[in-house]
Amino acid sequence: MSEQQRQRELPAQRAHRARPGVVIVGAGMAGVQTAVALREKGYEGPVTLIGAERHPPYDRPPLSKAVLLGTADSPAYDIDFAALGVELRLGVEVTGLRPAAREVDTGAGPVPYGLLVIATGAEPVALPGTAAVPGVHLLRTLDDAEALRPVLDRGAGTVVVGAGWIGAEFTTAARAAGCAVTVVEAADRPLPGALPAEVAAPMADWYAESGAELLTGARVAAVEPGTVVLADGRRLSAEAVVVGIGARPTTDWLAGSGIALGPDGAIVADERLATSLPDVYAVGDCASFPSARYGERLLVHHWDNALQGPRTVAAQAVGESEQIYDPVPYFWSEQFGRFVQYAGHHAAADTLLWRGGPAEAAWSVVWLRDGVLVALLAVGRPRDLAQGRKLIEAGARLDPALAADPSVPLRKAVL
Repeated sequence: MSEQQRQRELPAQRAHRARPGVVIVGAGMAGVQTAVALREKGYEGPVTLIGAERHPPYDRPPLSKAVLLGTADSPAYDIDFAALGVELRLGVEVTGLRPAAREVDTGAGPVPYGLLVIATGAEPVALPGTAAVPGVHLLRTLDDAEALRPVLDRGAGTVVVGAGWIGAEFTTAARAAGCAVTVVEAADRPLPGALPAEVAAPMADWYAESGAELLTGARVAAVEPGTVVLADGRRLSAEAVVVGIGARPTTDWLAGSGIALGPDGAIVADERLATSLPDVYAVGDCASFPSARYGERLLVHHWDNALQGPRTVAAQAVGESEQIYDPVPYFWSEQFGRFVQYAGHHAAADTLLWRGGPAEAAWSVVWLRDGVLVALLAVGRPRDLAQGRKLIEAGARLDPALAADPSVPLRKAVL
């Protein structure tokens, strides 16, 4: 900020600059929970929460479910920010970070910070060449969900690009609304980036059961008004197109700041969620962290990560530097009449065991590494998930024969 700009500031603005406190960039789950956790930890300084959206902060999971179908009230958090002493600045775009000046740049002017928490989340990956095509939708924000509600209200024929978690949840809602749905997936199965083939391939049947058509091994060549053109020449009629092909950390605004980013675009945080810049932390979908539990760096794009990480950041803000962040990742999905839950990280597992089979109404899969439980997927078996998550946290070693018996509680399979 120039000296002329400083002189033009109002007294209240100068007072605020003198006590910058904690500034949180991003008003989603991670940002909101950071503000709440700071107060719970006893932090008494100023807290400013900056959000790019004009809406009061809200929860995202309902967007692909009840909000789409119009069966839920507002997903806004029931939090009295004024009572917490948290200043909300909504509809404000953050455009840059200048660590030497200890300021973030916004469309409304610079904001000084004593401690900065970056919680900008992730943004959906767009399908190339579709920005100007009418009827193409993403599903990440409340505005996105509201734009899609008329599609479901009129039962429009829809093509969903991507059979990941968002694609499955949107398809579930669209079928419930009576829409004809065709799902196009470039891989040979649903959830190709999340689960191994032997686990994910049977889930293809869920689409057919719902009345949706799933096309695997199908790549989109172009999207025209009212039509999706596949690479093999097939043309799919589409009143609406919903794209769910992944998300990437929202970190472009950090270019030139000197903050360390990984090859995935995520902020590289340490075990306490501190970044490479002094007094700057990162939490939620925009940051990766090292996991001693799994021996690798994790980037977790799920709600529970945005809930848990802020507690570690708040602990650092009040001087509790011994607290580190190494959670058991957890997420859930409601799709096709099933409640799907996952805990852990199975990438380095050497053993996969079924508890029941995919043709059954309820089943689970557990992953072991050197006999130790490292991950679990539960479909309609919440007790397996609850017990399994605790066992993963404890580093429990399981008897494979007992662990594969669905009639045996997982806790009874511990060696």
